[in-house]
Amino acid sequence: MLRTILKSKIHRAHVIETNLNYEGSITIDADLMEKADILPGEKVEVFNLNNGHRLETYAIIGRAGSGMICLNGPASRGACVGDEVIIVSYVLVEDKEVKAIKPKIINVDGSNRIKN
Repeated sequence: MLRTILKSKIHRAHVIETNLNYEGSITIDADLMEKADILPGEKVEVFNLNNGHRLETYAIIGRAGSGMICLNGPASRGACVGDEVIIVSYVLVEDKEVKAIKPKIINVDGSNRIKN
């Protein structure tokens, strides 16, 4: 049996920008993506703490050190600049591998700089 298990989480990031006219996705600072083990093109879910909206999209890499969290295309309708979001990704694993999975939880400050 395969189970879907949390792999990565960027906790309480702030939306810096939205861009309705982009094709789609979420732009995430390269440093955050690396620390959270999220790859460009990887499916992520975004949970908006301000309005309860949840959406699925894919990650694209933003400039390292920029603190960028930008919802693009249709996803941009799910948040406003300043909203706090949680960005998560999952992995499918066999039952026997579940205990070996240690999610990478990244906490950020109000400027999306890594706290831990």
